[in-house]
Amino acid sequence: MPTLRLDKIIAGSGLYTRSEAIALIRRGRVAVGGKLAYSGASKLDPESEQVTIEGEPLDYRKYRYVMLNKPRGCISSTNDTREKTVMELMDKKYSKLGLFPAGRLDKDAEGLLLLTNDGEFAHKVTSPANKIHKRYYVEIDGAIAINDIERFANGVILHDGTKCLPAILEPAPGGAFVTLSEGKYHQVKRMIAAIGRKVISLKRVSIGGLELCEGLKPGEYCELSDEINLVFDDKSAK
Repeated sequence: MPTLRLDKIIAGSGLYTRSEAIALIRRGRVAVGGKLAYSGASKLDPESEQVTIEGEPLDYRKYRYVMLNKPRGCISSTNDTREKTVMELMDKKYSKLGLFPAGRLDKDAEGLLLLTNDGEFAHKVTSPANKIHKRYYVEIDGAIAINDIERFANGVILHDGTKCLPAILEPAPGGAFVTLSEGKYHQVKRMIAAIGRKVISLKRVSIGGLELCEGLKPGEYCELSDEINLVFDDKSAK
């Protein structure tokens, strides 16, 4: 990993601003490799040299990945003057990390939403060319027929004439699971409407091979590490 300025590393933890980091260093609160640090301009590799603040190890990671169980009623955006955003659900420290949603969920939908500061990762997840499958549980106002499943498998034609890519429709108690690899505007709702049904509620349960944690309640979130790679281990695409 390239070397970085010490004050930038401290600020990158999300716990301090750059000016707060400089103040900590000047007050002798910061050590690198067990030795007191004197300058925020000094450079080091945070992956190989331990930074401590008042004796406590600093948690520095260049990229952050957060799994959020998005509740209904908020939008998948970093800021908005009229609507509540998903970032308002997060602890204040995350506002300093440059997180943004990797994709989106409708305001009235809930479920798995990933937030990150890794632009390359977000592009891979959202690019139609990569065909990362998203799976949703949809509560609908009627039963699913065999013909409906076939129409999804062949590519549903929406009411405006748009043809969707082949998708999977699986009957489930109270509704169905829908798995698709593209992200047209209100796509799941429009696909269900095309077969003569109406969506009552919509919840995303997985992205690629990464499933929403069962114990995560709407509005709750957790940081991910190596498990983020499950996004690209997509069994539904095989």
